[in-house]
Amino acid sequence: MKILTILGARPQFIKAGSVSREIAKYKEIDEVIVHTGQHYDANMSDIFFDEMKIPKPDYFLGIGGKSHGAMTGQMIEKIEEVCLKEKPDWVMVYGDTNSTLAGAIVASKLHIKLAHIEAGLRSFNMKMPEEVNRILTDRVSNILFCPTDTAVQNLKNEGYDNLDVKIVKSGDVMQDGAMFYKNLAQKPLCDIQEGYILCTIHRAENTDDATRLQDIFIALNEIAEQKQIILPLHPRTKKILKELQIDTDNLTIIDPVGYLEMVWLIDNCSLVMTDSGGLQKEAYFFAKQCITLRDETEWVELVENGFNTLVGADKIKILTAFNNTSAFSDKDLDLYGGGRASEKLIEELLKYDS
Repeated sequence: MKILTILGARPQFIKAGSVSREIAKYKEIDEVIVHTGQHYDANMSDIFFDEMKIPKPDYFLGIGGKSHGAMTGQMIEKIEEVCLKEKPDWVMVYGDTNSTLAGAIVASKLHIKLAHIEAGLRSFNMKMPEEVNRILTDRVSNILFCPTDTAVQNLKNEGYDNLDVKIVKSGDVMQDGAMFYKNLAQKPLCDIQEGYILCTIHRAENTDDATRLQDIFIALNEIAEQKQIILPLHPRTKKILKELQIDTDNLTIIDPVGYLEMVWLIDNCSLVMTDSGGLQKEAYFFAKQCITLRDETEWVELVENGFNTLVGADKIKILTAFNNTSAFSDKDLDLYGGGRASEKLIEELLKYDS
């Protein structure tokens, strides 16, 4: 069996690394990895792949920094060329990027079986490009690997039981990765106080809205009077904060960190505050409460089970959530498959072809 894996962003490579390590156990499976270049950055060097124990891509397409339409169109063209050359039995895509959608379209047009990992997730916000990508990818897939019961139910609500598609609750490959990388974590070189809070802010809904951004930072500065807040911040967001003259004096702002450093920060913090989708889950994997600075989340089971609190950009809600957080108790910590997702999805692919 030959699997062509399409990846375009660093988080996708980290997730896919768990699956690639599982694939390596099977002599009958050949994996070809395609890096579209969608989110290419200088950190994705050979050193990155070596440190993360991730196979280096077989193809690098170098497509990035363009509009959604131009990027997706060029990816379709280049991925099709690779598929025609490699003749895979499966195309495997992850998540909800433009690379995901491009791989899905190529597979469906060339009648190659398509596996979508992280299928069935919904924010129910069609203004998000990611929501469009994941819905369209699900619709043309042959097998849908869902990380949660909620994702499975979303597909059933949309009528997928009536389609010629296999739905599998596989668990979340991100948990597999978190468990693997915990032993490789690296402490960042910065001032770190015991009991610190880890915070990340990067979504356009917050950074491009002056009112939301100001309200969030007013709350953060108030919280930072009680506990250190470590905030890895992208240069673009730093620039916006400076232009808006938003006070950050109480916060420990550091440059963006690598994944192994981020794992250390999650594992050793007392609380996570974020607008990141992935970090909400990673907080849970490391048994940390999370305050989510968004109006909705795809990971509703975390909210329903009390591990995550949605606060948007409302100062009062942020402060209330902070004052009401408590450490994890004896609650069930197996919402995402317990670290066996990669193993299960490879078993299902082999079973599908048998």
